[in-house]
Amino acid sequence: MNLSWMAWTWPTAGFFIFIALALITMTIWGIKTPQAPRVGILRIETTPGDRLFISLLGSAFICLAWLGMFGSPVYGALIVCCIYALGVFRWV
Repeated sequence: MNLSWMAWTWPTAGFFIFIALALITMTIWGIKTPQAPRVGILRIETTPGDRLFISLLGSAFICLAWLGMFGSPVYGALIVCCIYALGVFRWV
């Protein structure tokens, strides 16, 4: 598969594929077992979809900060993002 039409690399394509799969998974999960919103440490009601959005947004900032402080590669930021996402889904 040639990704040169948009100067994409395989890691970039993999990232967007992961985002699409996460959204599809959350949609199927929400249809099969609807969940009531819950109130976490932010004191706002959040659904699993809200927590996914908060995780993705926070992960973007973590990666940008990592690039600013350490440069690439961002494999260390990926580990931090995973820990952050687990925390968001657990406590937010």
